[in-house]
Amino acid sequence: MKKVFLMMTALCLMLSVLTSCNKGNAPKGYKTTDNGLYYRFYTTNDGELPNVGDVIDFEWACTVNDTTPIIPVSPYMIKMMKPSYTTDLMEGMAMMHRGDSASFIVNIDSTFHYVFGLQKLPEEFTSNDIMRFDIRMNDFYPESELVVKMVESVKNRYPEETERAKAEMDQYFADHNIVAEPTITGLYYVMTSEGNGEMPEKGSDVKVHYTGKLLDGTVFDSSVERGEPIEIPIGVGRVIPGWDEGIMLMSKGEKGVLYIPYYLAYGPQGSAPVIPPFANLIFEVELIDIK
Repeated sequence: MKKVFLMMTALCLMLSVLTSCNKGNAPKGYKTTDNGLYYRFYTTNDGELPNVGDVIDFEWACTVNDTTPIIPVSPYMIKMMKPSYTTDLMEGMAMMHRGDSASFIVNIDSTFHYVFGLQKLPEEFTSNDIMRFDIRMNDFYPESELVVKMVESVKNRYPEETERAKAEMDQYFADHNIVAEPTITGLYYVMTSEGNGEMPEKGSDVKVHYTGKLLDGTVFDSSVERGEPIEIPIGVGRVIPGWDEGIMLMSKGEKGVLYIPYYLAYGPQGSAPVIPPFANLIFEVELIDIK
């Protein structure tokens, strides 16, 4: 028993020494979390902290040994997740308020594996190299608000084109005696034939017939003309945002028309060769089936 006690005492002493060494080795100006993530805040604000599942909108840069850039300063958006490995950057993100800026020093092996998807370090680096992320937290919000935030961003970036696109849509409605109210994102939907009430959920596979047109009546795509409906998962970003939102307003068997502003369609770039930049679109749709 005495021997076991002495061994346990020695083990505890060793762990205590290692822990104190790890914390003592923190670079100047940095603090350390219990999981070994070094952090240093430059700007701190009050308010909420992001929750798991939120979309976080931030700017980041990454260097190794302060000399080799891995990521240049760039904006990025990702879903907030629970930390899943030692020195996971998500642990640092969870500490940041809107407007905060900070640096985090992480384990280079784990980060190249989990963040960059590499099984081993690139040859030019070693496990002793210092990898640092510089982060500015711009915003965070529930995933349900993602499309609205994206819409606001595009409209603010292209105010003149947005105003012109709205005027074109308004004129089309006036010329064709269409009365419709937009959703919060700016999508318009007009039902032409009722369905059975069963509506798709996010991630549902749906079978849809459609005809897509420009406001001048030019047909650019039609499953009806091909004689074969398409089957797609809805609400998960596999189609343009106007479709993800619009199809989920319909019930099985329903027919209607989606009037989609450019920022919920193919955006400022359009889709060559048939859909011009900043083009509003019309889709006549029929929700045939939900699986």
